Amino acid sequence: MPKHLLKRWHGRHTVWSFGLMLGLTAVLFVFDWKIGLVGLLLIGILVYYTLLAENAFEKDLFEYVGTLSHRVKRASHEVIHELPMGIVLYSEDKIIEWHNPFVAAMLGKESVVGMPLLEIWPQLKNKKEKEQKVELRLEKAVYSIMIKTEERLLYIHDITAQSELSQRFQESKPAIGLILLDNLDEATAGMDDQLRSMTMAKITGQINEWAQKNGLFLRRTSSDRYLLVMDQKALQRLEQTRFDILDDVRDMTLDMKVPFTLSIGVASGTDSLIELGTLAGTSLDIALGRGGDQAAVKTGQRLSFYGGRSNAIEKRTRVRARVISHALRDLIRESDRVLIMGHKIPDMDAIGAAIGVWKAVMLANKEGYVVLEGMNPSIHKLLDLLAEEEKYKRCFITPDQALHMKTPRTLIVVVDTHKASLVAEPRLVQNTNRIVVVDHHRRGEEFISDAVLIYMEPYASSTCELVTELLQYFQDRVSLDVMEATALLAGIAVDTKNFAVRTGARTFEAASFLRRNGADTAIIHRMLKEDLDSYVKKAEVIKHAEIIYDHIAIAVTEPGRKYSQLLIAQVADTLVNMTDIMASFVVAERQDGLIGISARSHGQINVQVVMERLGGGGHLTNAAVQLEHATVQEASRRLRAVLNEIDAEEGLFE
Repeated sequence: MPKHLLKRWHGRHTVWSFGLMLGLTAVLFVFDWKIGLVGLLLIGILVYYTLLAENAFEKDLFEYVGTLSHRVKRASHEVIHELPMGIVLYSEDKIIEWHNPFVAAMLGKESVVGMPLLEIWPQLKNKKEKEQKVELRLEKAVYSIMIKTEERLLYIHDITAQSELSQRFQESKPAIGLILLDNLDEATAGMDDQLRSMTMAKITGQINEWAQKNGLFLRRTSSDRYLLVMDQKALQRLEQTRFDILDDVRDMTLDMKVPFTLSIGVASGTDSLIELGTLAGTSLDIALGRGGDQAAVKTGQRLSFYGGRSNAIEKRTRVRARVISHALRDLIRESDRVLIMGHKIPDMDAIGAAIGVWKAVMLANKEGYVVLEGMNPSIHKLLDLLAEEEKYKRCFITPDQALHMKTPRTLIVVVDTHKASLVAEPRLVQNTNRIVVVDHHRRGEEFISDAVLIYMEPYASSTCELVTELLQYFQDRVSLDVMEATALLAGIAVDTKNFAVRTGARTFEAASFLRRNGADTAIIHRMLKEDLDSYVKKAEVIKHAEIIYDHIAIAVTEPGRKYSQLLIAQVADTLVNMTDIMASFVVAERQDGLIGISARSHGQINVQVVMERLGGGGHLTNAAVQLEHATVQEASRRLRAVLNEIDAEEGLFE
């Protein structure tokens, strides 16, 4: 309180007090003037000593307040200069007007007054309007800048210790991995006990050495499984080396003439060990679903793949095919009807597989339909032949008809794809768990996860091959009509390029079964014939092809010209069969307006990985992608950028 106000306050209360006493003394004078005179004298003495006491109190009080004010000002000045944080005042033109010594020590300069703020801290240029904090690094130190826009004031905190602690905490988070020897039983089937033990000892030694080198806890849980426990820092090292154990084991076993490969599933990003274990199992399933010989790492919502440079190894046992066939038969019998569909813009494999599943539904005496989304050049000859018979003509329905037919007891069978976004009618697989997936593609990140039955075998040449095997175990003495067998064999023939690629022993066994049931190869030959116009168009596209990295062919069509997906795929097939070409990519505008890229290889280069980075998928040797809102030139640039990235990471094209 100011001095004059304090005096006024004390004076007012003192006057009121003495006025009251004088009033009482006047009353005493009325009763006895002598007593009143004594009282008046006492009041005078009291007034005198009161005034002395007040003056002394005021003097001491104001001396104390003055001293305290000086100490506070001096302390505030010292605090601003000695604070372990920086304070900066700047002008409307973002010129530094004042700062405390912390800022000078931080920047290693005596003063930065008069210098532009954004010249000292360029990171503030990208600051959003509502952003109040900016983190920046200066050599090894980390600082947090709090911005007070209205006051044109900056507060700078040194958060180096906090940042290091946070980084150590993130690096120490747990991660769990599972390792599986993909084909232990098949690879060691013909070995004696001694050779098997020696082989397993070498593989186990290689894995143990890799684990020790990278600081991983490794425990063998069965003859072909291992458990990995690591922290996030160790996982980052593994990702940087791209899980080189995959190549080490494959190369070592190749020298031993035994085709061993590993599949690895790793999970991180959560503190729950139970959840990590579950996610690690899911990651391993995904790696196996993509053909094995690779690592799948799931960190939160991110799923990354490493390896996958070899073809899936064909399984010699048909036990799983028999089990899946019986499970499918039971599901069909429990349903009121079955709706079968492939992917958008279906090919011969999708239609043939759908016809095969429809045959299984007929054998179970249930109502079944194939959902067909429009026509395209790759299947119209087959559909024309099927339409000649009434029963096949009735089995095809449109997506809208299928939506009206669907009930809670309807079974949905998806063939030749496992991605909900690629099926003929995505709404059919929504809000239902009665879904069966039959596919031969390598598993991608997107997956119909709520399916009750999944039959995915990347080793298979085609979905038609898988469906043919299922039909053989569906019931005793299965017999197919000529067109049913022909449609299935046509799907196998198209996906194997007439049994030239991706063909195993089981492929020929399936083809033999279909041939015994009347499959007509002459009809297939007529369906796969191409006309002169298509041949000329293919030649025009091939004319624009160029070779990069000495072994990769890229053909980009002229802007404004549209081509069918079938023709784009055929050009890619033609290019990859040329001398010294390891992989081919054809970029063209499709008839539906999308930009399509078809990719083919002979196995040295995994074109599936290339297409996945562009949003597509497929196989090691056969993959594709469809791009929206792009031109052929933009798609070509994106493709080349991805190839450059892969070459920089793995050096595959050297």
